[in-house]
Amino acid sequence: MPVGTQATVKGILPRQLLDDLDAKIILANTYHLFLRPGHETVKKLGGLHRFMNWPRAILTDSGGFQVFSLNALRKISEEGVVFRSHLNGDAHLFTPESTIDVQLALGSDIMMVLDECLEYPASHEAARVSTDRTIRWARQAYSHYREHTAGGDACFPIVQGSMFPDLRRHCAEELLTIDADGYAIGGLSVGEPRALSLEMAEVSAAMLPQDKPRYVMGVGMPEELPEYVARGIDMMDCVLPSRNARNGYLFTSTGRVVIKQAQYKEDPEPVDSSCGCYTCRNFSRAYLRHLFLAGEMTFSTLATLHNLKRYLDIMREMRHAILLGKFPEFLRAVSLRISEDQPR
Repeated sequence: MPVGTQATVKGILPRQLLDDLDAKIILANTYHLFLRPGHETVKKLGGLHRFMNWPRAILTDSGGFQVFSLNALRKISEEGVVFRSHLNGDAHLFTPESTIDVQLALGSDIMMVLDECLEYPASHEAARVSTDRTIRWARQAYSHYREHTAGGDACFPIVQGSMFPDLRRHCAEELLTIDADGYAIGGLSVGEPRALSLEMAEVSAAMLPQDKPRYVMGVGMPEELPEYVARGIDMMDCVLPSRNARNGYLFTSTGRVVIKQAQYKEDPEPVDSSCGCYTCRNFSRAYLRHLFLAGEMTFSTLATLHNLKRYLDIMREMRHAILLGKFPEFLRAVSLRISEDQPR
């Protein structure tokens, strides 16, 4: 899912997401939209779909990750989290119920419950206390969701447990009693080694229903996407394709291109000759390097289009391989490319 934190995917238009990329669903951020422009404002203006003119699905996170990353600016209690805005310092309270209310006001298609996301590393005791709180909050949030939804949307609890398999299994077992529409796996990509991230995703996914969506939050590099799918994951989101694009770091089918490098000064080739995106069909590496070094806004648009196309193409290739019964071969081919993949 392309990440549209503040009701926009940075650098590109909704029309490009539809026509050029055929994105089926994007993600928006509850914390940021709660602070600015405010969920009530969005509701008055017809909900998030109309506000940002996006006709397809929108998933919103609960804001928990952003709140817990504030560290000194927040205080956790059984009721919820009191935090101070990074914009002006105003104090706010997020509870399991209030975060659902905010997402209902936004008009999300898929909502997340409030969870506690621990930093890495964490002790087993701290993770146990946090996991049990996440379970209690999930039950409160889902109960509130059921009481206030008119149907047509969905709500996912989030499996936590830090990097401890026993806590991950415990959390998943308890959340299964909610019988939710789907399940998310959180608390990854918080500084842990990649192998550990994959292990925790596998442990968590193995406990969750195969006939409901399983969503890992905030991952990953292109070569990691098939590894998560191989472990039972259906949905992912990450800021990497758009953020790295703006920083001149482009993903291709044969490796990575750091466009500022001098070797591209007179390079007439597209970023990726096997890519059919607007950028690769029309512009050279030399032109993109020029735009990047000149600080032109057009670069961010062209680079983001390419990187998002690369990510979405990987997902499409995986779906095709699964339908043909050839996903193991696809995974082996990806692993081989990784061993040869060096920045160019």
